[in-house]
Amino acid sequence: MTLRIDISGLPSERLRFAASPLAELTAMLHVLAEPGHHPGLAGWARDVRAGLRPELAERLGEAEFLWRSSRADFLVPARPRPTLAEELDDVDRIDDETYVRSALVTTCGSNRVRFGAPSPLADATARERALDLAQARGPLQEAFAERLLSDPAAVRARVRRTLEQCADAFFDAAWAGVAVRIATDLRLKNDLLKHQGLGAALESVSDAVTLAPDGDSITVDKLQDNATAAHGAGTTFLPSVFGRPHLVVVHAPGWQPVVQYPVAEPSPAEPVPLETVTLRLTALAHPVRLRLLRTLARGPHTTGELAHAWELSPPEVSRHLAVLRHAGLLTARRRGRYVHHTLDLSAMTALGTDLLSAVMR
Repeated sequence: MTLRIDISGLPSERLRFAASPLAELTAMLHVLAEPGHHPGLAGWARDVRAGLRPELAERLGEAEFLWRSSRADFLVPARPRPTLAEELDDVDRIDDETYVRSALVTTCGSNRVRFGAPSPLADATARERALDLAQARGPLQEAFAERLLSDPAAVRARVRRTLEQCADAFFDAAWAGVAVRIATDLRLKNDLLKHQGLGAALESVSDAVTLAPDGDSITVDKLQDNATAAHGAGTTFLPSVFGRPHLVVVHAPGWQPVVQYPVAEPSPAEPVPLETVTLRLTALAHPVRLRLLRTLARGPHTTGELAHAWELSPPEVSRHLAVLRHAGLLTARRRGRYVHHTLDLSAMTALGTDLLSAVMR
């Protein structure tokens, strides 16, 4: 499953790497709402929450649907500005219809408010549908959706004020602490983009982001099948320290594609592609292969030994071993006339972590 961004005919200058204070603040707010996704930042989240004034904590609870499970598109800018205030000014320029639709996607569930469908601000049926979806997700979501649809200007002003209060409470200090890492990453990416091309720059972003061989599209390894186009305005890539391990992609119709990616750690473990995780899960789904792995977990074995241990024919064992090797769960080493198969314990041990990483991308 992949997300495809069509960049055919797009000038290279419209593929940009830049820093966004608002996108990083949104990543921080996600950490505060879902600290379990970011165990390395759990201490930071705990300290920030402990220091929040009750009024700000309440405001964050009111609006956390904008960044908890998915991000409102207007919080991940396609045209980043140097300061948070300038980016919030850009959000203020978005019309109510666009703002409300984006907010309702996060409030009512991803892709629930279809582009081109009747507006919930003007159509009674669409409004009731949006409220029903919000109600199904809980009373807080329902209350937020009701306020948003009844008085979008007031909700927008309150959300902006909440974000401004976050700047004073914790963002300014945290942003100062990560700005150097983000600037360093941007220098690397822009240097690669200039001297080696987009493919090299994307390769340094993540193994989950690749350029098609014909150079006409970018593929993001995500648990979804979707497509968007970057014609005209282009595509923006935003490095994030607080966003790890997520790859956030803005791809809704009407929005310029944006990819927020995690800045590489000093000694990063490269993410395993979703295709590899799927291969390994498929390989492990067969009971015969699980039996073979049980024996291989005790040490290297030949095909003949495995066939004898489980009363199987050597060709049948060979077929199952080929599937396991293709999935990267076994290694093979020839010793004289015999080939010994060995379980890759590191791959097996990491499978749960790899699956979680693929799901959370």
